[in-house]
Amino acid sequence: MKNQAYRMAMLFDFYGDVLTDRQKEFYDLYYNEDLSLGEIAENYNISRQGVRDVIVRAEATLTELEDKTGLIKRFHTMRRQLEQVRQDVRRALEVSARYDDGELESLLQGISRTTDTLLKE
Repeated sequence: MKNQAYRMAMLFDFYGDVLTDRQKEFYDLYYNEDLSLGEIAENYNISRQGVRDVIVRAEATLTELEDKTGLIKRFHTMRRQLEQVRQDVRRALEVSARYDDGELESLLQGISRTTDTLLKE
């Protein structure tokens, strides 16, 4: 279930703006606020099935967008690659210390700062 919640959060973060206001609201209440379908239905004075239908349509829309664009998949791939660059730069800094090359060390420090910044975003 934890994987499903993470997946749904990622889908919403990447594509949530395409949902209707009602879909956004119900999706947020269900996945982020952890309200049950019954609780949402009671708060909005509609049936539990009505809430479920809205959420299922929202999930389908978000999943379809990911299937077509692959943005989340590419995001994860790029993150893994940046992690590898970070590790390689750290190793290169260790090796470069043996050669006392200030310019090389400065370049590697710059790459390290850039990868750290990109991984924080």
